[in-house]
Amino acid sequence: MSTAGPIVVMGAGAVGGFVGGRLAAAGNEVHFVGRAATFETWRSRGLGLTDLEHAERQLRGEALRLHAQPPPLAGALVLLTVKCGATRAAARQLAAALPPGTPVLSLQNGVRNVDEAAQVAPGLVWIPGVVAFNVAELAPGHLHRGTSGGIAAAAHAALAPWLPHLAAAGLAVQTHADLRPVQWGKLLLNLNNPVNALAGLPLRAQLLDRDCRRVTAALQAEALGVLAAAGIRPASLTPLAPHWTVRVLRLPTPLFRIVAARLLRIDASARSSMADDLARGRTTEIDAICGAVVRLAQTHGRDAPLNRRMVEWLDTAGPARRSGKMLRQALGI
Repeated sequence: MSTAGPIVVMGAGAVGGFVGGRLAAAGNEVHFVGRAATFETWRSRGLGLTDLEHAERQLRGEALRLHAQPPPLAGALVLLTVKCGATRAAARQLAAALPPGTPVLSLQNGVRNVDEAAQVAPGLVWIPGVVAFNVAELAPGHLHRGTSGGIAAAAHAALAPWLPHLAAAGLAVQTHADLRPVQWGKLLLNLNNPVNALAGLPLRAQLLDRDCRRVTAALQAEALGVLAAAGIRPASLTPLAPHWTVRVLRLPTPLFRIVAARLLRIDASARSSMADDLARGRTTEIDAICGAVVRLAQTHGRDAPLNRRMVEWLDTAGPARRSGKMLRQALGI
């Protein structure tokens, strides 16, 4: 295995805690940067990791390297897992602590985090990435990967030394010369997140609600029209091509259960991080998801009214639930 330095997880929430925890469990030197409240729990309870395949790992609290600010480490790889709205602030913190040329792999939602980070911290090496699986905090100190999917990243020589270590931790990274189609493919899937958040249901239960599926299908269909106008062909991150996903989502539930059996291979407890953010009164990533569709549409002289409406709702919504039928009727679908 190639030699690699330490790993810094910038933004140790659900995804950062799970990915960093798997790497630490595999023997890598991992430094977590995150909220004090989160780390108090990890110190007292440890960090438990489970997944869809029933694998379990438990890290002792005293063995975790926990920091309020990025540690000044040379030769490190940074995994950036903060929410999209915190990207610029995190980039400034990293630039102040780490030497120029430090590689930073963005494992965030959205399509423009690396561009924003590079504007405020041009001395670091910014590499876009995509996490295609869902991680939820089932209990304090217990992170669970409830769906299938892997990690993708733009091919970059600066990332190469860490790829074997990621693979050995069960986090194999598929590299791409151009990651943009993969990023937009993930964003299409993430258009289900606001529906899940507003419906207040676990992901699997929400996907079995036809009204919710029809809303997600309408958001995806609108986005696909915008992407076609922009000349972008999104990659498929599921067994179905994006345009087929829209059709399948609109099927009656009995047929959907049969055709989408692989899509429904989701733990009953899995939910979107947007649902957690909405329930806790935190700022959601709606601007990085539906807002990205709206901005791309405007760039090409188009409108994306359904996605724009979701941005408006999530910007003002409280934790009150809205059924799939209510959402569909309000959108005129």
